[in-house]
Amino acid sequence: MKKAKCLYFKFAICILIFAIGSVNVADSAETVYFSAITLYHPIVMYQKYQPLMNYLTEHTPYKFELKLSQDYRDIINFLKTNKVQVALLGGVTYLEAKKEFGVIPVLRPAGKEGKPFYRCVFVTRAENKKINSLSDLKGKSIAFASKLSTAGNLAPLYHLYSKAGMKLEDFSRYKNFKYHDSVAREVLRGNFDAGAVIDSVANRFKNRGLKMIDISEPIPGLPIVVRADVSPKLIDSIKKALLSLNYNNPEHRKMMEQWDEEFKYGFVEAKDSDYDSIRDMIKYLSKKGIKIP
Repeated sequence: MKKAKCLYFKFAICILIFAIGSVNVADSAETVYFSAITLYHPIVMYQKYQPLMNYLTEHTPYKFELKLSQDYRDIINFLKTNKVQVALLGGVTYLEAKKEFGVIPVLRPAGKEGKPFYRCVFVTRAENKKINSLSDLKGKSIAFASKLSTAGNLAPLYHLYSKAGMKLEDFSRYKNFKYHDSVAREVLRGNFDAGAVIDSVANRFKNRGLKMIDISEPIPGLPIVVRADVSPKLIDSIKKALLSLNYNNPEHRKMMEQWDEEFKYGFVEAKDSDYDSIRDMIKYLSKKGIKIP
């Protein structure tokens, strides 16, 4: 009887060891929380960013979880309080986070043409035949994205003041919205005559009734940043996983096509000086009496 109990005990121990050894590596891996600036409504954000989390979990020693923010200020607070360790920021939010508590830019998207830049686009309804350029907007209404948005607020204001010779006072009214796709929808609904959005959103809504009337100069690509206290191992793992991707590789492209337009073409390394042009825009507008953010 004692012998039987002993054998049973040994068998149970073996089963336990086997079960522990069979635990999914991702389940036992250190969790890294990732967030991103709110370019779109949270549901759309999840659809576009979760595939990237899956890829990073599969190709690094970490388990990546997406933590969505409600607005641009949220994501800065997430990083500051260590609720997230990695984030995709815009130029303005990067500089704010850098100033407040220090973050490190790691990568930025390569862009459709292989260049790490994107643009701000001014849009209006396609059926509006009276608005075809920025000068046609005098006396009209315009919608912008968050005040912390680079492509939805800083860049369009800089473009209006420095390139088009226009001021906010030239519009009948203006308003900032949380998301870029909210700006697009407000214009489509006729609540505003025009809007300023990131180029990926302008392209997405082009076939839904919007037309482009002007476009900004290139803006430095959205930086993926990490908190200053994360381990070098985590930084190296992220770089290795994302820099190994090649959009021209059919196998990679099939997977990357599921990702957001902002980063589905791959990545290049980033450094702080890449965002000096954003600093210059902020300084220019400050002299015009416009505080950013």
